[in-house]
Amino acid sequence: MHGDQEIECQISDAAMDELAGTRGTPSLARQAQFVALRDAIEMIASDIFDSGPVVKGATIRIFTKHISKERS
Repeated sequence: MHGDQEIECQISDAAMDELAGTRGTPSLARQAQFVALRDAIEMIASDIFDSGPVVKGATIRIFTKHISKERS
């Protein structure tokens, strides 16, 4: 959220695995993995949003390059 504006974000499977410190999580386990990592994912999305201009209505996309070694 940015004020009362909802900001859409997406995270790649590889980025979620990097954040969790694992590899090859099965598709069926992705939702549970997302829920477990949600706070960290939202923090990363917020950092990306705050770091530069974002086009209104654009989706914030998180990739492995956004996962710092300190976070994983």
